[in-house]
Amino acid sequence: MNNMNLTMLTDFYEITMANGYFQNGWKDKIAYFDMFFRKVPDNGGFAIMAGVEQVIRYLENLKFSRSDMEYLRRKQFGEDFLEYLMNFKFSCDVWAVPEGTPIFPGEPVVIVRGPVIEAQFIETMILLTVNHQSLIATKANRIVRAAQGREVMEFGSRRAQGYDGAIYGARAAYIGGCVGTACTIAEKEFNIPAIGTMAHSWIQMFPDELESFRMYARTYPDNCTLLVDTYNTLKSGVPNAIRVFNEEIVPRGFRPKGIRIDSGDITYLSKAARKMLDAAGFHDCKIVASNSLDEFIIRDILIEGAKVDLFGVGERLITSRSEPVFGGVYKLVAIEEDGIIIPKIKLSENVGKVTNPCFKQVYRLYDKESSKAIADVLTMHDEVIDENEPYEIFDPEYTWKRKTLTGFRAQKLLVPVFEKGKCVYESPNTQQIKEFCQAQLDTIWDEVKRFENPHKYYVDLSKKLWDEKQGLLQSYSVK
Repeated sequence: MNNMNLTMLTDFYEITMANGYFQNGWKDKIAYFDMFFRKVPDNGGFAIMAGVEQVIRYLENLKFSRSDMEYLRRKQFGEDFLEYLMNFKFSCDVWAVPEGTPIFPGEPVVIVRGPVIEAQFIETMILLTVNHQSLIATKANRIVRAAQGREVMEFGSRRAQGYDGAIYGARAAYIGGCVGTACTIAEKEFNIPAIGTMAHSWIQMFPDELESFRMYARTYPDNCTLLVDTYNTLKSGVPNAIRVFNEEIVPRGFRPKGIRIDSGDITYLSKAARKMLDAAGFHDCKIVASNSLDEFIIRDILIEGAKVDLFGVGERLITSRSEPVFGGVYKLVAIEEDGIIIPKIKLSENVGKVTNPCFKQVYRLYDKESSKAIADVLTMHDEVIDENEPYEIFDPEYTWKRKTLTGFRAQKLLVPVFEKGKCVYESPNTQQIKEFCQAQLDTIWDEVKRFENPHKYYVDLSKKLWDEKQGLLQSYSVK
């Protein structure tokens, strides 16, 4: 999987522009690009950064093959350009926000600096990778928070958008807080616990439900969870499960792990099943619920008093069905002329699409007393926010909204990933990223985590960057 050459997974205009830069003598022109997103999916208060490790693997394997050259030759590109591509070596600098970090609209989460052909060419894969995994990590975390401390398992492989959607979606879901996945290869590749018991077909294969439960219990006496809704959950499924627990599991010195309900009214069925299990002495037998769940269904059934201990969530998680697009974009923000950084800006009738120019850094400001995040500030790349001095933040659109901060801690979010084409970042393992994500989420106020009408977390510009942007806007308005 990691050895697959994805160099040509790019929008064709990246190649036409590359050829144009090459033919006009601009192949060594230094450019700066920002990746950022404009809106949190599901109108949430924050998103979760994911996909950096896969971006690294892509950039480390960025090279054109002879078959690539044969294809491009058929597209009528010149031999001088093809020779350049054959000798291509990635040489850019890259900065990124670490995976698992809560991120907000408008702030760069990846910055690329380098020769324009290289920096432009990698746009598609950076967007594809970070957009997808950030989307699924964000959705998974919403579902995990709705479960209120109950474990959530990712069950969506068969409904994912392709095999890579299943594999990397499982990875992202784990980062977002899921405890495991149904996707076996995800455990092999990323050490994410693979979880699963049986399908309805197992039960249908046997003469009756009771016999199917017996065979499973004898095979897995120490890890027995039975699917109870194939025929009738309360009249046959749960009673047969209890009988098998008593006759096959307990005599072997084990305790049953659980039952799973995959259809019907989860609230009603789980309440009734809980009473039956408790009356039989199986207070420790957990109830697992699945069946097209999402954060809103989970929240509602728990409000109704559902007796569910674990949730298996599939299609609505792995596809982020409610809003299946993470709108990350990749925009030119500066170029270099004789070593001088020249800012660039994109204008639009839509104010939200006007870009923030310049080579930047992102600071997150934390309240020292509560350890909660106060705001993020986009600064010029070489600006330093002094924690020992009062610092004024202001809304970049409604500039009269101002606040002077004291007693805060300032942390840079963007870290070096590549320097001159060489990876300088050691990716944490998936478990470490998940733990980091949880720690970072603890710094976000609960009001920002609301599903409906979350509190707006401010992403401001430093005075120096704001002045630079206003200067560019005025220069274009004069023209």
